[in-house]
Amino acid sequence: MILRVVLPSGLALLAVACASRAVEQSGALSARDAASGVGRERLTIDQLYDPKLRVDFSGPARRPVNWIDGTHWLEKRAAEKATDKAAQANPADAWVLVDAVTGATQPAADMARGYKALEALKDEKTGKLPGAPSLERMTKDRSAMLVTKDNDLWVVRLDTQAAVRITNTPDVEEEEETFSPDGKYVAFVAKNNLWVGDCSAGGAKALTSDGSEMVLNGKLNWIYQEEIYGRGTFRAYWWSPDSTRIAHLRLDDTGVPLYTLVDDSSYAIKVETSGYPRPGETNPTVKLGVANVADGALRFVDLSAYASVEPLVVDVSWSPKNELMYCVQDREQTWLDLRSEDARGQNDRVLFRETSPAWVERNDQSPLWLEDGTFLWLSERGGFKHIYRYRGETLVGALTSGEWEVRTLHGVDERKGLVYFSGTERSPIGSDAYVVGLDGKGMKRLTDAPGTHNVTFSTDYSFFVDAWSDIWTPTQVSLRRTNGELVRVLDENKVDALARFALSKPELHTVKTRDGFEMEAMLIKPVDFDPKRRYPVMMFVYAGPHSQTVRNAWGGTGGMFQQMLAQRGVIVWSCDNRTASGKGQKSTWPGYQRMGETELADIEDSIQWLVQQGFVDEQRIGITGWSYGGFMTCYALTHSKTFSLGLAGGSVTDWRLYDSIYTERYMRLPKNNEKGYDGTSVIKVADQLHGKLVLVHGQMDDNVHVQNTLRLAHALQRAGKDFELMIYPKSRHGLGDPLQTKHWRALMWRAMAQTWGLEEAG
Repeated sequence: MILRVVLPSGLALLAVACASRAVEQSGALSARDAASGVGRERLTIDQLYDPKLRVDFSGPARRPVNWIDGTHWLEKRAAEKATDKAAQANPADAWVLVDAVTGATQPAADMARGYKALEALKDEKTGKLPGAPSLERMTKDRSAMLVTKDNDLWVVRLDTQAAVRITNTPDVEEEEETFSPDGKYVAFVAKNNLWVGDCSAGGAKALTSDGSEMVLNGKLNWIYQEEIYGRGTFRAYWWSPDSTRIAHLRLDDTGVPLYTLVDDSSYAIKVETSGYPRPGETNPTVKLGVANVADGALRFVDLSAYASVEPLVVDVSWSPKNELMYCVQDREQTWLDLRSEDARGQNDRVLFRETSPAWVERNDQSPLWLEDGTFLWLSERGGFKHIYRYRGETLVGALTSGEWEVRTLHGVDERKGLVYFSGTERSPIGSDAYVVGLDGKGMKRLTDAPGTHNVTFSTDYSFFVDAWSDIWTPTQVSLRRTNGELVRVLDENKVDALARFALSKPELHTVKTRDGFEMEAMLIKPVDFDPKRRYPVMMFVYAGPHSQTVRNAWGGTGGMFQQMLAQRGVIVWSCDNRTASGKGQKSTWPGYQRMGETELADIEDSIQWLVQQGFVDEQRIGITGWSYGGFMTCYALTHSKTFSLGLAGGSVTDWRLYDSIYTERYMRLPKNNEKGYDGTSVIKVADQLHGKLVLVHGQMDDNVHVQNTLRLAHALQRAGKDFELMIYPKSRHGLGDPLQTKHWRALMWRAMAQTWGLEEAG
């Protein structure tokens, strides 16, 4: 999908003196007792983005908790922080087992054994170990680990047994390697074929043989990882629970149009070519295969019934009884079938079909199975995502309901008949942890302080670690029992730098659209705000389907850039249009087949509300966003006269130019919605540009291609329209170089200052 830039909702001023009291009262360090603007310094671009001068506004980063049982987790500590000299000398001692309740630590014996076992594979010349133990590359019981040495895979057991060599092909790279559930095998992808290795005897055999540049077995191509399984997820195979079979996707890019990127930033030009289908073009062909580990026999699930709809396989999993579960959608994603076949590979059937008035989003979570053979399933069928319980094709009942969303299904304590999840029942711009009975009764909120709670439950659901923040408080971490009781504070996260600067406390508002929909908004006023003055406004947007910018959560450095603008006399404004509101899938449907139209109407309504407050200069209103937000910025400056300035980064300028799976979900195929594609194209209305437009793009953007910005630039030139263009060499969809980010932020401020007559120092 397009980069979802979660813009900060606000900032905090910490009252350090009352930290302990606040933690005890609310379970987290609150800033509500602190006055805003206590510091005197003004923020600068260098302090926010220069790697050598940057001031930290996020506080210490805390690693995710790796629960190993009901009362302990594994934690890796930096060796330089270890108090024991032996720990400083031996990195193995940086791994500790933490008692959740007391915080007491002890060396993690199995991790220490892992380092010792690596000695056998130590490089004789350099003395370096081939790789430190990591939980991701260990068996579930932490008795063995995967190691890469000289580009080959080894299995190292954490006992007296010798290391076992899996591959002996140093010229071939192994990818996406994982242990089988029983730890006896390891699967991996090499040269786009799926392989399995024997952890006892060593060696490996191929389960597929037709892998090539165009055919990928067990590995996702760009569009499947970006738009279906999640950015950065490339593994496309799944072990059966009994470790006897592996299901995998076979993706064939034959016929998929290629897109070429050219890196001109160095003397030797670098060229990248990859498959990138745009709306209506050839998609990769998908097959779902199941391989038998013992004899290598491979078969493919029969998808012939879906041939006419160009199917997408959007989820694959297994039941505890080794039944294969998978989800199929039509190309335009107007429905989703959940299917299953039994452990013998027979009785393949549709359990049910999800539909909606517009499109159907795939589930981020596979079915969650219970011991009695029922499973929990998340569905947006009623317009809001909720938990349903099924027995095969039969709906047992709904566990949650209402005009709010379940965001994450954490798990089930079957002994007590309780289901744990996170959702937005209290607030659409926050997140809380909840528990409900398997019968759908007795729902209870487990988290107290309003804001955003990211929780991680222990394996027996007796405790959870709660990482909480709100619009003006940096993230605080605490341990709680599942009745909500505070056990201890793990991280107060005191951000001392905040006291130095003159900051303005953000305000949360609700704004009604012309037809009565309530939008969530965030406003930052200048520290020396005078209601009699008329200030310029910069609106930060994303606006894409179900992608909020207004959240009751800490914003970090990005929020400090907004504070920098407020310090220099700019009103900062964010307001989520209905399709981006997070208020259920139902709120996104009005944008179906006409992206941009509904969004702009809501955005204009929010600006009208802001103007009515009496402190806005209507001639100095700007809008900025990246990705979908870049599209909305360009769309606003060509379809509205509200904005005098637009700063658009990584923009889609015509939906015919973006990838097929994302675009067709919301716009359908071009042949089925020509009017919609024409009506949302910025390129086609370049001659209607109003105000100053600054276009920015990464030259190597493999997501939203720079072609989008360059085609708009060409159309603007032919229309005789003035604009500015900045290309960032080497950068992709996000600006990866901190100094380029600094340059972009300085460009933003300079454009505001010059357009609106503000001071340029910054």
